[in-house]
Amino acid sequence: MESIVVAAGRPHEPGAPLSVPPLLNATFRSAHDGTNAYLRNESSDSVRAFEQAVGALEGGTAIAFASGMAAIAAVVEGLPSGSTVVGPVAAYSGTISLLAEQQRLGRATVRSVDITDTDAVIAALPGADLLWVEALTNPLLGVPDLPALFDAARTAGVLVGVDATFATPVALRALDLGADVVMHSATKFLGGHSDLLMGVLVVRAPDLADSLTARRRLAGAMPGALECFLALRGVRTLAVRMERAQANAIELAVRLAAHPAVTRVRYPGLPSDPGHERASRQQSGFGAVISFEVTGAAGDAERACQRVELITHATSLGGVESIIERRARYDIDAAAGCPPTLLRLSVGIEHVDDLWADLTQALAELPSLTDGDPVRS
Repeated sequence: MESIVVAAGRPHEPGAPLSVPPLLNATFRSAHDGTNAYLRNESSDSVRAFEQAVGALEGGTAIAFASGMAAIAAVVEGLPSGSTVVGPVAAYSGTISLLAEQQRLGRATVRSVDITDTDAVIAALPGADLLWVEALTNPLLGVPDLPALFDAARTAGVLVGVDATFATPVALRALDLGADVVMHSATKFLGGHSDLLMGVLVVRAPDLADSLTARRRLAGAMPGALECFLALRGVRTLAVRMERAQANAIELAVRLAAHPAVTRVRYPGLPSDPGHERASRQQSGFGAVISFEVTGAAGDAERACQRVELITHATSLGGVESIIERRARYDIDAAAGCPPTLLRLSVGIEHVDDLWADLTQALAELPSLTDGDPVRS
């Protein structure tokens, strides 16, 4: 994996540049054979280089999209009208909104289940057309039993899509476990620098790849050349970034679990986490996102986010910088069961002691679990 992220998607012809340059054109001259190339329809070397690299990482054919939501929409909206989708109750808010809109418009029936409850998911599969799961659920960090779900879906003839954004290809190759479609928001860990908006799907079946490529063309969801160039540059350091970020995450998770103003830490890398055994079986790493709940009320948790200095208080995740946010500030996450004082922390590659010092001072005004007094450091 460490070598693939560095070598995949590079030109190999003598005299070629080491990296495919961004081809900043949408229109191309007509060829002598009468063909016309137009970026929305035909892709470009910049797009293909990124796709080749991600395809090599996941072991399939990659199709790049203008955003992660565009990638998810290509799968969901490509289903026949009247299809049934089994999807998560608690997940990325964009996914929940997209599925709800399909149901509102009468295009699909959505069976919402706790995706970590294997029996409940299997019970919902008969007659379904698509099972959509997150490898690590957002923002609660639940861990579904992927092999069991994939086997059950295959038996039921149900297409399986997996949002593997939190895991990344470094920690999980879902196609190897039996998924049909893997989705990454390349905006996050693949790009790694919070400076682009992109998504990507990876599949193995040629007919499915053709279908999703056609959906991209019809929806006008082709990513730009500069975005692909930046995303591929980010992929080059994915392995080393994830190594550092995951090491930081497990250390911070352990320290947070012992903090007197923290009531619960959700991170599958902790042996005490309900998803630890599953994640250990199906992943080679636990990711770099921690969710933890703090004492006090929602306003106290919000103010803790506002007090960070090194860590950034913002939406999104997966960059080299650490980012924190109270997710229940959004009605859709609160309605899906996100606790009001849950903070989602995307752990970056800063020095772990500096991150801990920042968290400690940010949590200092919260009431203590031990004596009810503010925690001081």
